[in-house]
Amino acid sequence: MKSIILREIKSFFGSPIGYLVIAIFLISNGLFLWVFEGDYNILNSGYADLTPFFTLAPWILIFLIPAVTMRSFSDEKKQGTLELLLTKPLSIWEIVNGKFFGSFLLIILAIIPTLIYVKVISDLGAPEGNIDMGSTIGSYFGLLFLIASYSAIGIFTSTLSENQIVAFIIAVFLCFFFYFGFEGLASLIQGSNNFVAVLGMQNHFKSMSRGVIDTRDVIYFLSITIAFLSFTVYQLKSFKA
Repeated sequence: MKSIILREIKSFFGSPIGYLVIAIFLISNGLFLWVFEGDYNILNSGYADLTPFFTLAPWILIFLIPAVTMRSFSDEKKQGTLELLLTKPLSIWEIVNGKFFGSFLLIILAIIPTLIYVKVISDLGAPEGNIDMGSTIGSYFGLLFLIASYSAIGIFTSTLSENQIVAFIIAVFLCFFFYFGFEGLASLIQGSNNFVAVLGMQNHFKSMSRGVIDTRDVIYFLSITIAFLSFTVYQLKSFKA
């Protein structure tokens, strides 16, 4: 599995993809949080917290992560190298996990520089250091689990077509639906709002953002991640057969 992860990382940074992903994520967040006027501008919010970042980041990642994962298996199928990959002395689970962790680690590299926002906001607080670290740490943990779920969805959709654009569109739709769709359905269905909303990622991400790591939220994200990785394995087994 380690060889697959290293291969993925090398392919990301052997082409403009890895650098573009990190640059787009940091620049887009930087512009919305510090430059553009609007609800996400931290300097205009009057509060020393990173809530605007943790509100904006899931939406940017809905498009960014599918752009990273769309080539995972679709490119292998298009170039005819998937059969060769499946004949390697690795289990299908190891191949899938290698692809998954390769994409996951790339997005983590894009997230790490945002830690400087914590230092900046802490310095800008009145008094200095007046920042809710519990909420901030919980939000970062929630973001990690959200990235894992998005990545698993993207890896799965890359097995559905050899066309990367098709894989990208399906992944964006599924990520959007799981993050926002259930909240939207909850607002339309009377009497079952809480039950429907709790099925969505947004509900659990907001829960972790309060600074309390609830095992129900962790289990939810792990279940989504494992489920879509399992779907990926099933797809590859059917292809191999």
